[in-house]
Amino acid sequence: MLYRKIESLIESHLKSGSKKILLIDGARQVGKTYIIRYVGRNLFENFIEINMVEDSLGGRFFSNVRTVEDFYLQVSMNAGSRMKDKKNTLIFIDEIQAYPHFLTLLKFLSQDDKFTYIASGSLLGVTLSQTSSIPMGSIRKVRMFPLDFEEFLYANGVNETAVSAMRKKFECLEALDEPVHDKIMDLFRKFLLVGGLPDAVNSYLEEKNIQSVRDIQSEIHDYYAADASKYGAENKLKTRRIYDLIPSNMENKKKRLVAQSIENKKGKTFNDYSDEFEYLVGAGIALNVQAISTPVFPLLQSTGKNLLKLYLNDVGILTGILYGNNIRAVLDDEKSINLGAVYETVVASELTAHGYRLFYYDNRNKGEVDYLIDDYDSLSAVPIEVKSGKNYTVHSALNTFVQNEDYHIEKAFVVSNERTVFRKGKITYIPIYYIMFFHAHAGFRDSL
Repeated sequence: MLYRKIESLIESHLKSGSKKILLIDGARQVGKTYIIRYVGRNLFENFIEINMVEDSLGGRFFSNVRTVEDFYLQVSMNAGSRMKDKKNTLIFIDEIQAYPHFLTLLKFLSQDDKFTYIASGSLLGVTLSQTSSIPMGSIRKVRMFPLDFEEFLYANGVNETAVSAMRKKFECLEALDEPVHDKIMDLFRKFLLVGGLPDAVNSYLEEKNIQSVRDIQSEIHDYYAADASKYGAENKLKTRRIYDLIPSNMENKKKRLVAQSIENKKGKTFNDYSDEFEYLVGAGIALNVQAISTPVFPLLQSTGKNLLKLYLNDVGILTGILYGNNIRAVLDDEKSINLGAVYETVVASELTAHGYRLFYYDNRNKGEVDYLIDDYDSLSAVPIEVKSGKNYTVHSALNTFVQNEDYHIEKAFVVSNERTVFRKGKITYIPIYYIMFFHAHAGFRDSL
């Protein structure tokens, strides 16, 4: 079984006796159902699972359920003997987005407090935005992501002691020994190929067959594209077009969306597609990075430019699209291949999974910096520049950025393939894999 860090959060919440219902949000195929089943069956004598998508395609027994009493009655049809009490009965409502009215019903199930509940679903960001009565105060919504690099290391036999030792090296800003660095970089490059979708990771571990991994990634990518096409009659073509454009945008120098290219219409701006962008991000299938021209802490208050970058939610899907079965393009660090888009994608996914909202610096005269994150200790922004090539110390925009006294920058990072760790002025150079130790907080973003 793949180790997932969210397991401890789920277990802690279910043991707490809280009346709030834990709602696990996330894109398809990130492992939500599996981990909830695993924890739920271990903790509770009576585990009851209801899949609302299956119900909506079959008997539709829950389609008109609006009250707690009716819900209990429907559950009892198949699981009446397992409906005991709150301490020993967990009811798992999976794919809750199939029946949006159930999000409102969660409030009343929470108030009734007869059993322990947990729910999960995809597209919940979208569904909640369309729900007339959001059950604020009754649910705790947490977003789940594909495996991050630390979880990938565990899956490949790196133990917790080794990861803890690496974390201490990072905290002291020290480099790993060369043999350890080479091993971690080898696994990092394989992570770029495999990504963090559980089915793809399991396939890699069992078969070591890139074709099998790519087939899984392609199928999931098709699922995501199909989901994008379901979003409203007026929006679906534009949403699908934006999603399909993400890989090619990554190959552009600026790597950002150009509004006029979405429908090939002049005069179109970011605001014309704000609903479509929100859908892709809310569905968890794309990660957004907003532009900032004046980086003042907290960064969210400084947004305002109609510029946006979108990244795929899984780096393995991206390398599959860009390079197919040619693993040499990634593993051999070919000089002719620019892995900038790939490296930026993996950094975006790591930072997002670790609780950061992502921004980038954009200034027409002073250039761009790849990422800006909030530092709550120093109450300032921290710029991060991502380098995939040998010239990792060349970054004129970052140099100008950190020297601007109006920005109050205390530290900055450049991540690259290089093993050595050193500081030059305000800029610290670290190996790319150390990004796994950047955490905004506990590592999971509570949405409500």
